[in-house]
Amino acid sequence: MTAPVKLPIVGEVKMKEISKEELLAFWSGVLKKTGMKINLNERMETITRTDSGFIVKTAKQSYETRAVLLAIGRRGTPRKLGVPGEELPKVVYSLIDPEQYRNLRVLVVGGGDSALEAAIAIAEQPGTTVAISYRSEAFGRGKPKNRERLQALESQGRIEVLLKSTVKLIEHDKVHLEQNGQAIELANDGIIVCAGGILPTPFLKEIGVMVETKFGTA
Repeated sequence: MTAPVKLPIVGEVKMKEISKEELLAFWSGVLKKTGMKINLNERMETITRTDSGFIVKTAKQSYETRAVLLAIGRRGTPRKLGVPGEELPKVVYSLIDPEQYRNLRVLVVGGGDSALEAAIAIAEQPGTTVAISYRSEAFGRGKPKNRERLQALESQGRIEVLLKSTVKLIEHDKVHLEQNGQAIELANDGIIVCAGGILPTPFLKEIGVMVETKFGTA
């Protein structure tokens, strides 16, 4: 955060630099303090307007409410690679628990902070073999702290950095990439794709949200 934020009930929050684990611990504390209930693993399907408000239908049940706050971001619709084998269960789009990759061979795809932090966290687990693939020639989007840590782990031989590379094919125990016109094959047990997300425009329009598309404007 570039400046403190005031949260209702919670108070002022100051976080300049914070790890994913620390942030999760903070929000867990907020949930405990406020008693807010969150229904996990429940996907929202439709929102229908009524005379008194809305009916929100999920995969499990329906809710009647006077107001709906959409805070879905883009994470719910991850950007996929679009390559053969991506449907394999070893391919995921976020890192939940680094420890699950102990003693495994892992490829992280992406060049932002999520990708760098995932690669770093997994490389710090015992017995892991980690590579990170990014289509550009440098990690310009990542925070300096993450880039420095990644560079240190690369120099220690704990992370293999594959810049200007793209994934071409995913198999059960390997992954095929292309780097500068050269084919690369890596033994692989797991792939984490951190390539951003896609704005769910059709869904937003379907539930009545007006979406304005602008080109060449800020």
